[in-house]
Amino acid sequence: MAKRSRNKSASEPMARKKKLKPKTENQAEYIRSMSESDVTFCSGPAGSGKTSVSVGLACEYLLQQKVKKIPIVEEMNMYLTPPNVEYYTQEGIIELCPLEYMRGRNFHECFMILDEAQNATFDQIKMFITRLGRRSKAVINGDLRQSDLGSESGGLLYCMDKLRETEGISVCELTYRDIIRSGVVARILEKLNEITDVDGKII
Repeated sequence: MAKRSRNKSASEPMARKKKLKPKTENQAEYIRSMSESDVTFCSGPAGSGKTSVSVGLACEYLLQQKVKKIPIVEEMNMYLTPPNVEYYTQEGIIELCPLEYMRGRNFHECFMILDEAQNATFDQIKMFITRLGRRSKAVINGDLRQSDLGSESGGLLYCMDKLRETEGISVCELTYRDIIRSGVVARILEKLNEITDVDGKII
């Protein structure tokens, strides 16, 4: 993707706080998928990097002028200095946009991230994806085990299954082994969240 010039004011800070680096093979695959696809779905437990990695790549795209806007704020301070975040937010380059306010809008040259998508309905996810404009990317991530909506209402799993083989769309899955907070935390969560089928096999 060719770089496109974005008009920068003399007061715009460009210092980088942290460069995105995958810490696991699955995270590396996640980055590759986002880079190569227009839309990427990612499921994974808390702490596996599904949000921080997508935000990190969005910041890389912004600093490299591959996009002009990012609609999300969470975890920006991991990759950009506070002056960066403050400046970009004030200029509308970084935008926290609730789903209900996205209807009727189109986002061009933008890196869109829908976080906690396990709590979004099918219609909400569909609406989010269809806001995707020219030269933009969309990432939809969530933890399928943590939905507040119940299996009947959540749209994340349905969209991941339905769109898995669609050109331009990637589906990634992070696991407890991708949790980098602490090795013992990963092992605890993996054991506490084990689900068995009728034959006693862990699924």
